[in-house]
Amino acid sequence: MIKEYILQNWSLILILSAFAIALRITVFLDKKTIRRLYVLVAGVFLLSLAVFAEFEYAMYSEHRVLRCVLMAIRYSATPFFVSQIIYSLVKKQTWYIFIPSILLAAINVVSIFTGIVFRIDADNRFSRGALGYLPFVVAGLYCVALVYLLVKRSNKKWMEIVPIAFLSLALLSALVFPFVFESDFSKIFCTTLAVALFVYYVFEILEQTKKDSLTGLLNRHAYHADICKNPEEITALISIDMNGLKVINDTLGHAAGDEALLTLALCFRRALKSRQFGYRIGGDEFVVLCRKTTQTEMTELIRRIENNVGETDYHCAVGYSFSADGKKPVEDMLRESDMVMYAAKERYYQQRGTDRRHGSAQ
Repeated sequence: MIKEYILQNWSLILILSAFAIALRITVFLDKKTIRRLYVLVAGVFLLSLAVFAEFEYAMYSEHRVLRCVLMAIRYSATPFFVSQIIYSLVKKQTWYIFIPSILLAAINVVSIFTGIVFRIDADNRFSRGALGYLPFVVAGLYCVALVYLLVKRSNKKWMEIVPIAFLSLALLSALVFPFVFESDFSKIFCTTLAVALFVYYVFEILEQTKKDSLTGLLNRHAYHADICKNPEEITALISIDMNGLKVINDTLGHAAGDEALLTLALCFRRALKSRQFGYRIGGDEFVVLCRKTTQTEMTELIRRIENNVGETDYHCAVGYSFSADGKKPVEDMLRESDMVMYAAKERYYQQRGTDRRHGSAQ
């Protein structure tokens, strides 16, 4: 039986092994996320064993009860795995995300005795019960939540949407293909899930090289790369600089300063819309590039940024430059935007009677 399992699941074994090795050597993910992904890898492997055993025992009617148990595991697996993906990839998720999958697992266990979700008759033949489609509904709702949360936390750039779309396609196939190919798809479900997760992981790691580790905004390297791509599309550039960061660092510590920068970054990300991209290019220096954006849209973006920041305890200076035809060099736009921003910063400190460099009273 071991030989047959290895032959049928060799591709899965290789993918999961590569995934585990990649997790072991990565430096872009925190330890908590890595541990959660390890659980996911182990879960997919264990599910592959359960699926293999179920199809093996389907040929022997005397193992009907064991097959029911294995089927309950398989029907509970997809919602659990999607909830585990959410728990692993989306920050600030609590264990409450597992409640629907736990309830579904309980119903599937009950179904072993009642047939409410599925039943295996005396001849070892499968049929659906009154709640036969419930596992697919719960898994579908989890998939919708996962896609929504991943898109929401992204910078809406194409390179971030592609892996999300790829993962969504794989999960969608897990919901649709069982009705198209029946039980045969179950034999390759684990491999499908493993491939999708590993590809998403690779894309995520590649994307992390372009992100600022503290704020989640795009970093300086991404900024310099992006201004070289279709620069004629860049019609607006916004410079943002935090006011008083040095005072926070000196009086409350750098952890408080990091919290301030993260809070401001969240304000910027909430304000950004399509074709508007935020970058952290220095300590407390941020830039927003706007492609094919009108002056009105730029003004509305600045207003949203200022309103969002106004709801916090922090302050920032904002400058901008606009090029209606996109012919103004980006370097000139940045220089012009910085001049406006530094003028706003100077006014801020003058109004408070403080020194711009040190934030101390004069």
